[in-house]
Amino acid sequence: MTVLALQFLQKSRNFRSLRIPSKCFSKDYPALAPQNFSDYESIKQQYKVEVPEDFNFARDVLDKWSEVEKERRRPSNPALWWVDNRGDEVRWTFAELSFLSKKVANVLTMECGLQKGDRVLMILPRIPEWWLVNVACMRTGTILIPGTTQLTAKDILHRLQTSKAKCIIVDDVLAAAVDSIASSCQSLLFKLIVSNKPKDGWQRRFGRASRDHNSPKMTEHSHSSYGVGLTVNGRFWLDLTPSDVFWNTSDTGWAKSAWSSIFAPWIQGACVFVHSMPRFEPTIVLDNLSRFPITTFCSAPTAYRMLVQHNLTSYKFKSLQHCVSAGEPINPEVMEQWKEQTGLDIYEGYGQTETVLICGTFKGMKIKPGSMGKPSPAYDVKIIDENGNILPPGEEGDIAIRVKPTRPFSLFTQYIDDPEKTASTLREDFYVTGDRGIVDEDGYFWFVGRSDDVINSAGYRIGPFEVESALIEHAAVVESAVISSPDPIRGEVVKAFVVLAPDYISYDPEALIKELQEHVKKITAPYKYPRKVEFVQHLPKTISGKIRRNELRKKEWGKV
Repeated sequence: MTVLALQFLQKSRNFRSLRIPSKCFSKDYPALAPQNFSDYESIKQQYKVEVPEDFNFARDVLDKWSEVEKERRRPSNPALWWVDNRGDEVRWTFAELSFLSKKVANVLTMECGLQKGDRVLMILPRIPEWWLVNVACMRTGTILIPGTTQLTAKDILHRLQTSKAKCIIVDDVLAAAVDSIASSCQSLLFKLIVSNKPKDGWQRRFGRASRDHNSPKMTEHSHSSYGVGLTVNGRFWLDLTPSDVFWNTSDTGWAKSAWSSIFAPWIQGACVFVHSMPRFEPTIVLDNLSRFPITTFCSAPTAYRMLVQHNLTSYKFKSLQHCVSAGEPINPEVMEQWKEQTGLDIYEGYGQTETVLICGTFKGMKIKPGSMGKPSPAYDVKIIDENGNILPPGEEGDIAIRVKPTRPFSLFTQYIDDPEKTASTLREDFYVTGDRGIVDEDGYFWFVGRSDDVINSAGYRIGPFEVESALIEHAAVVESAVISSPDPIRGEVVKAFVVLAPDYISYDPEALIKELQEHVKKITAPYKYPRKVEFVQHLPKTISGKIRRNELRKKEWGKV
């Protein structure tokens, strides 16, 4: 097995100010007009994306922006702007990104001998090399499999054996874990480490790699569906231009990073801003939004819930113009608090790893708090029943995308090596997302819950999000997660895990539970109130801040 080392590439403490308009916000600050469209109807008219016969995102998008830079037809924004808590910075232009990614591509092909279609497992934190490897894999036609840095040795072994990856790329933190299981992976031929430190038995190859690299043509691959399809995200939902600095806080192991830290912003020629923070830290986020000229910010609802616990009025977000949220529904209460303290709306988006943006609220649209907006122009979205029939407004069903007679090019092609699972997503003329929802008379879609999250209690179907949103409106509740809990009479009942505000920790728990239950009864239908409430110090979350309801549910039902 060959092991190579990729040296940390560039660091700079120099700060280059960007010429981006600044402004102050107040509670009644008017909504900013879109940059790329006039209103929702114009989006549907403008969205006419054609997929070229041959397409490679690195060559046909990033290298093109490099050419635009050389001709001085793009603002002086970097393509990637990375910072950390020590004051280090990396600022690459598209030309530098192109040059460096070609060198990494040659490490993969010339040093490792990887060919188009070979699989590469990458587990790296938020460091610049994560972006270089992404682009390099696009250039080489190798299939990149990202993983979160929270993976254990057992997790890594499972992914290597299942994917049959020939190469793995990690940093110093996970090197020992990889070494402990590598002998059990027959397909694994190459180990690459991103490291500043010399390591016995590891060789350095990046410095001698050639800067010239020819990209293979890419056709029926998700690089095309993302590389072209995410135009709808970058141009319309995020409303980005080459003058924008965009910060997405997603973990590198999730598809949202591909969405919003690579394809969507770089399609538009915008700058991708990154902070290296291993975990979401509200004070770091707020300081960065104040210190750097970030114009567009994207984070999970949980992150916004944490941010509004701070005094936002003490910060000045001089450049921030557009805030978006995705990953799970955002509570109306949080949207209201953010608006009151910053003067900015939060625009919600809904999609999946298998898709690009399915629904969203776009600039200029009326925002209905709790709704995920209207369908993106990429898809014909409907609510359907178990037989594939389209349901009328107000009736709950499965959120689905029409795939017949023409399958949208931005939809994934298949689950690799799992034809049965791929086939299970189809129902008559539709791709079924696995989420439940409702559409109203105005064409706005409302998320009820994942099919396996919806609670069926004594014949009533209850979505967890509505109960969570009702709970968070109470002053005692900082966060909540609602799941099903086994019950001998009703089959299952609503159970809420609640994180209390500091002022309520000393309250009598039984009295507070009753108060919360009565509060929910008043906010929503009485049958939706949580019959069980458990106070916890924190909720299990992914590294990007998404609540792990599935983990809570498994523990709850494991008690039976």
